[in-house]
Amino acid sequence: MKKYLIILCDGMADEPLDELQGRTPLEAAHTPNMDYLASRSEIGMVRTVPEGMAPGSDTANLSVMGYDPEKYYTGRSPLEALSIGVDMAGDDVSFRCNLVTLSEEEESYGDRRILDHSSGEISTEDAAVLIDALKKGLQREGYEFYVGTSYRHLLIWKHGRVVELTAPHDILTSRIGEYLPQDALLREMMVKSYDILSGHPINEKRKEQGKNPANSAWFWGGGTRPALSSFEEKYHLKGAMVSAVDLLKGIAVGAGMRNISVEGANGGLDTNYAGKGEAGVEALLGEEDFVYIHVEAPDEMGHQGSAGNKITAIERIDAQIIGSAIKKLRENHVDFRMLVLPDHPTPIRVRTHVSDPVPYLLYDSVGELDGAFDTYNEKTGRESGILIEKGHTLIRRLFEQE
Repeated sequence: MKKYLIILCDGMADEPLDELQGRTPLEAAHTPNMDYLASRSEIGMVRTVPEGMAPGSDTANLSVMGYDPEKYYTGRSPLEALSIGVDMAGDDVSFRCNLVTLSEEEESYGDRRILDHSSGEISTEDAAVLIDALKKGLQREGYEFYVGTSYRHLLIWKHGRVVELTAPHDILTSRIGEYLPQDALLREMMVKSYDILSGHPINEKRKEQGKNPANSAWFWGGGTRPALSSFEEKYHLKGAMVSAVDLLKGIAVGAGMRNISVEGANGGLDTNYAGKGEAGVEALLGEEDFVYIHVEAPDEMGHQGSAGNKITAIERIDAQIIGSAIKKLRENHVDFRMLVLPDHPTPIRVRTHVSDPVPYLLYDSVGELDGAFDTYNEKTGRESGILIEKGHTLIRRLFEQE
């Protein structure tokens, strides 16, 4: 029986950079395995974010998973709530609670600037202590904090309402005053969070170590409980998710897929790439028909504005996930189809997501093509002349269900 694999390189697509002699990080990276596949694959472009929707990993990954965001999307944070087992009522609202780094020299909270949306990719262990401090200091009836992963946490507003909020990675280095919540209590909680966290011993220690302090909460991504249809019923395939990110784990929970945990997978540049690849292949060699391996690192490096680290992340994906997956599946005589793509671009220039189409590579181990290109990147994707406008239909192309 044929097996199916998606390797999702979050935020990998980019723009040509002067520092890379007019190349994108994907073009500049040494990717022998992607290039090997490119010469034997269909290459094209796909629009993962529907017109008029925000270019988030939530909408884009739903699309790649085959769920039309215009039909299924109810907000980012509720998907993360599913991942950590929060039982939301129908009228509860979940907000992402980032632990961010704000500038400290200004007197007014509203004059401060977001320096880092991830507080230096703070560890979950340190973050849990800080979230506990917020629970104690910001305790309000009807509001509950939940620990997530690294800098990504949750605030549940019981019987709440969805309010318009700004993602912190969209306003890096900007004065935050004009982006604070219109809701008075949410705004008050954010202001007070700085008072609670800025002098916390963990943050004092982080500054001594040259790390960014997690000195404020930032609420965004609110929404109500999602209702995804079963992936297995939808595609008649049994699927599993390999990801360190609660958003993707939540999509898997909502879709009835199995989540596979990998030790050392942390969503950062130093994530356990090899472990994720091995876990995905082992699942395919077992009972799973389909595995979705999600790697957050290129996106995080895009947000940090680091072209060099983004290239490193791409090269590690190529060597430790794609290359090893091909080798092991072939050694076990498995017929497979593989789709490699980003969910959205996270250009170094803007350090946030954009909604431009992204390049995809679709490979079939049985029906290898005489490909028109010997490299896979944004340029060859555009030159292919293929553009799939409705991103949620691409997965049917992978499954040969069109």
